[in-house]
Amino acid sequence: DVQLQAFGGGLVQAGGPLRLSCAASGFTFDDYVIGWFRQAPGKEREGVSCVSISDGSTYYADSVKGRFTISSDNAKNTVYLQMSSLKPADTAVYYCATGRRIIISAMSRGDMYDYWGQGTLVTVSS
Repeated sequence: DVQLQAFGGGLVQAGGPLRLSCAASGFTFDDYVIGWFRQAPGKEREGVSCVSISDGSTYYADSVKGRFTISSDNAKNTVYLQMSSLKPADTAVYYCATGRRIIISAMSRGDMYDYWGQGTLVTVSS
């Protein structure tokens, strides 16, 4: 079975860093795209950042460009989201998801992903 486990959330002060991890199992990691999405209370889900494990192409939402970095450790089947210069507006539940053959222009679309992990809450205090 495909499983994704997201962890690393917590409470952090504005301006601080936090690293999220998404551990994947049950599928051939190399063939997939791993994406990070977030949803704040009362807001729609937003595609934050995604990486194609096969070719390394990435996507970043404009709201996080220059502050967030996505990376993968293929030996550990894990994708990381390094977040820095966090803002209260980054407060949300963060989810990781995976799907196959997602072109870069569609990486931010949640409906392109087949499997989702449980969320991890990130709270940024001002």
